[in-house]
Amino acid sequence: MTAFSRADILLPKDADMEKWAVVACDQYTSEPEYWAETERIVGGEPSTLGLILPEVYLEDENVGERIDAIHRNMENYLAQGVFAEHKNAFVYLERVQSDGLVRAGIVGKLDLEQYDYRKGSKSLVRATEATVVERIPPRIRIRNGAPIELPHIMILIDDAAGTVVEPLTAKKDSFEKVYDFKLMQGGGSITGRLVDGESAQGVVRALEALGDIDAFNSKYGLSETQPLVYAMGDGNHSLATAKEFYEQLKAANPGKDLSDHPARYALVEIVNLHSEALRFEAIHRIVTGVDTAALMNALTDKLRLSADKAEQRITVVNGSERKELYVHAPLSKLAVGSLQQALDELLPALGGKVDYIHGEDVIERLSQPADAIGFLLPDMGKEELFPTVIVDGALPRKTFSMGHAADKRYYVEARRIDV
Repeated sequence: MTAFSRADILLPKDADMEKWAVVACDQYTSEPEYWAETERIVGGEPSTLGLILPEVYLEDENVGERIDAIHRNMENYLAQGVFAEHKNAFVYLERVQSDGLVRAGIVGKLDLEQYDYRKGSKSLVRATEATVVERIPPRIRIRNGAPIELPHIMILIDDAAGTVVEPLTAKKDSFEKVYDFKLMQGGGSITGRLVDGESAQGVVRALEALGDIDAFNSKYGLSETQPLVYAMGDGNHSLATAKEFYEQLKAANPGKDLSDHPARYALVEIVNLHSEALRFEAIHRIVTGVDTAALMNALTDKLRLSADKAEQRITVVNGSERKELYVHAPLSKLAVGSLQQALDELLPALGGKVDYIHGEDVIERLSQPADAIGFLLPDMGKEELFPTVIVDGALPRKTFSMGHAADKRYYVEARRIDV
């Protein structure tokens, strides 16, 4: 059994691809200047910028107008013949990251019937971090009435032997190239190729082998009845939104056979966890609009923070001051979980807003105001991911990131989700 299969993939025919592709909508949420520059670069050209809602604008008063404009742009692009559709296809892509490393992946569709984002799920496809259900409704508003989807979802497979993606790397020069261009604003570059039919069948066979329950249990020393084959890497809430939209569609059409409906699936990229280019990095926290002394007093009491070394470490950044503190009353197995749970409990009374930041330099800059304070967290080893999710369920939200913001998925491919 495999939840990943070939899809009818939409790609622009004649667009300036550097203007077409923009970074995932949940990046640079504290840096509106990034998105302003993206708008300047794009100008009036065809672009995925007009088909997505950057989260920096999510709380703007005109968000409803933005969503209406997204739907109009999608309809217009389809009507104007902006897209070419590649039927029943996998796209093998290579992304040259900002660090020069090459990340290989395969774009196809994932079966949402095989996915359950709830903690403790035993589905074939599982969330790796807690899903904040409050973040789903705004995304549902975008998907509801949208004729196409442009997810920024990356799914990880634990394929140490390199049986799924890596054989395509060896054969890539024989595949038809469908795009090859530089990504804007320091995003590196990306090349995509259509996988031939024989190679595509090999991908499916290799994924089915990863899902063999006996091999799975032997690998992890378990006695499960359902393997974990696909673990969320990036785009957790995008996939949860696709799932919730599909469930709502089924509920609204009782008795109707929706087994072949396009909304049953979501477009994703699968990547081997063991790729050398894939590096797990901590997602740091910045709290703004808060009495920083009061917050630190409360956190110190809650977590029994001190300079005495312990297993969990948090670095506090307050203006130009840095202080390493250790958690002696942990609320989770990971420092990120202890901090997040404490912030969730304390901030309703203290005020302030948490944002999730990639990169220490950004934390240092954003923590300069008197009412801001940053928290740097240690990296998580990627080898811990599958065993932890299998045994303990989803990790605390925003536990890890795979690379810097500029290395996140850019929107390139699309897929129809209406009938």
